[in-house]
Amino acid sequence: MRASRLVSLLLLLQTRGRMTAAQLATELEVSVRTIYRDLDALSTAGVPVYTEAGPNGGCRLVDGYRTRLTGLTEQEAEALFLGGVPGPVAQLGLGTVLAAAQLKVLAALPPELRSRARRVQERFHLDAPGWFRAADDVPQLALLAEAVWDDRRVTVRYQRRDRAVTRTLDPLGLVLNGGVWYVVARHRGALRTYRVSRMRAVRPRDERFVRPTGFLLAEHWDASQDQFEEALLHFEIDARLSANGMRRIRNALERAPARLVLASAPPPDPDGWTRVRIPAEGFGHATATVMALAPDIEVLGPADLVAWVAATSAAMAARHARS
Repeated sequence: MRASRLVSLLLLLQTRGRMTAAQLATELEVSVRTIYRDLDALSTAGVPVYTEAGPNGGCRLVDGYRTRLTGLTEQEAEALFLGGVPGPVAQLGLGTVLAAAQLKVLAALPPELRSRARRVQERFHLDAPGWFRAADDVPQLALLAEAVWDDRRVTVRYQRRDRAVTRTLDPLGLVLNGGVWYVVARHRGALRTYRVSRMRAVRPRDERFVRPTGFLLAEHWDASQDQFEEALLHFEIDARLSANGMRRIRNALERAPARLVLASAPPPDPDGWTRVRIPAEGFGHATATVMALAPDIEVLGPADLVAWVAATSAAMAARHARS
């Protein structure tokens, strides 16, 4: 906490010039005595800060002094060294840039922040690819990243399941999801998502494009993921869930089905059970959903699913009775 306050105190003096101890105490929500202790700590650390008495006095930095690091709090310093994700950064062609930036930041940090940054590096590692899956081979990623940064149109050779196609795209952003890189791009006025590992060639073009007004990559990605998941749900389970089953919805189901169930669920019946419609991708997915919610689910339809539940439950009961 104190390290963050020392940085804030230093930046206040740098941006505003002379300030009284009382003004600093108000800004940082501490006592005047604490401000004087913090000023002593900065001075001991080699920061040229001094105080002047009198009507026009106050606390200030020596003219011309600037910190080598602007606005970095304790938590921000930790996040910088936690959030490097070296594999993806290297894929973007920025591995050496990240290493150099971290070295410069580390050298500029006050001792208290520097020790915390090193502790983060020693104790945490972010491995972006999902478990049991190797990262995609993405030789075109660095070129795409440059095009995204420069708002430059590209022509790509993209491998679909059945054939390779050529597309001219306005690349709006890159997303790393579970170790897989995707590019969100505009093609003929429509926003589409392409897997970067399927791009066999990328050729930046001379012309630049204008980004859609108000486009936010994170918001678009979340919305498109929801739409994609919902488009796969072609099957529907007619069921009743107990109060405990309703509480388990978010843990038992995937995000899209859980959201749809909770959004459309009516109030519970007098016995505490709720009649719901649970979307699923197909019959097999529906059986897995039923098992995930057992024993807090009563399946009412469709008929073939009710028959499966009855037969499966009877077989399991008989098997467990024998054992």
